Amino acid sequence: MRVASAAALGPYQSAVVRIGFSATWLFFLLRELPNRRELYGPDGPWSWDLGNRLVDGNHAFTALLWTDSTVWFEFVYALAIVSSALLMLGWRTRTMSIVFMIGVLSLQNRSVFVGDGGDNVIHLMAIYLVFTRCAQVWSLDARRAALGAGRACRDRVGRDRVGPVLWVASGLALLAGTWRTSGSGVLGGGEWWLWVVFWGMWAVQGLWWAARRYADADARALLDVLANLVHNAAMVVIMAEVCLVYATAGWYKIQGSRWQDGTALFYPLKLDYFSPWPELSSLLGTSGVIVMLLTYGTVMVQVAFPFTLFNRRVKNVLLVAMMLEHAGIAVLLGLPFFSLAMIAADAVFLPTSFLRRVGAYAGRLRWEARLPGRRGRRGQGADEVERPRTLVG
Repeated sequence: MRVASAAALGPYQSAVVRIGFSATWLFFLLRELPNRRELYGPDGPWSWDLGNRLVDGNHAFTALLWTDSTVWFEFVYALAIVSSALLMLGWRTRTMSIVFMIGVLSLQNRSVFVGDGGDNVIHLMAIYLVFTRCAQVWSLDARRAALGAGRACRDRVGRDRVGPVLWVASGLALLAGTWRTSGSGVLGGGEWWLWVVFWGMWAVQGLWWAARRYADADARALLDVLANLVHNAAMVVIMAEVCLVYATAGWYKIQGSRWQDGTALFYPLKLDYFSPWPELSSLLGTSGVIVMLLTYGTVMVQVAFPFTLFNRRVKNVLLVAMMLEHAGIAVLLGLPFFSLAMIAADAVFLPTSFLRRVGAYAGRLRWEARLPGRRGRRGQGADEVERPRTLVG
């Protein structure tokens, strides 16, 4: 209990996951900007009526089916881009993570047949990130907290003007969305439970700010303990999700005859629409030894990875192999966003020492080039302002 409640564990890993998935989704939205209306908007083959029929059956959430207005679609798409960029930078992360989730769910549930597999991972991780304290390091929130480390917590929160304004604006948006989907001005319809969740998160945001502003130290410590427990539980879920993805993929591959005889990778290398570099694909496909090694190696790595988590050295070796595998998929099969999503998911298992060295190197370049006199303040996070309090001591 002391370990689970003392602090939000894995601050660097959660930051990498936040940056990785928000960047992947941002790059995808920017790349598809010219095709956005055909993919998710009113000009797509999956029409507004078909989308409504599907949502009526599965009760999925999407703000794009509130109206078929082109202006509304452009607003939601722009909001998804902005929230992805702000979440990647770590600005007002608690709010941006929720807006990011709404953008992902709205676009993906509008056209469920658009995607390459990586969209499913982004879909899940967008939900999990809401429950994490993923801005402890490498974020504008952490920088703002570090700059105010010398002030009292009450004064620092009291001087915050952006947070309350953003909270009020979010409440007005929630009120409009709730009224739009209910038909009677109150909670109703197939999505009523989801709106209860949204209103609950909005209320928690307000209570958090009020407690940090007016409550005593013990109440603030209790809030930190509860937030740490939720964060740590969400990180466990994220790690379990990654293990589940690889375990199921590996065991299903074992059942396939082409994977058993070592020729499975030969066939996608011969598909024209999965060959951005035909010469390279042909070179690999003509070597039976390379195809066999890659086929068997893929299965062995995916099946073995969940069982190596308690052996740090073996886990790190397999982690590098899986990241290289996804990099190869991005180059050979032309699936960059699927590969980026999976690499971002794999990053939750990266060693803290490695991430610290990467952050220190990047920080050294930045601070030595711009502010060499303030080098000692590098690396402070939002939760390093106050000493952690736990439930047991």
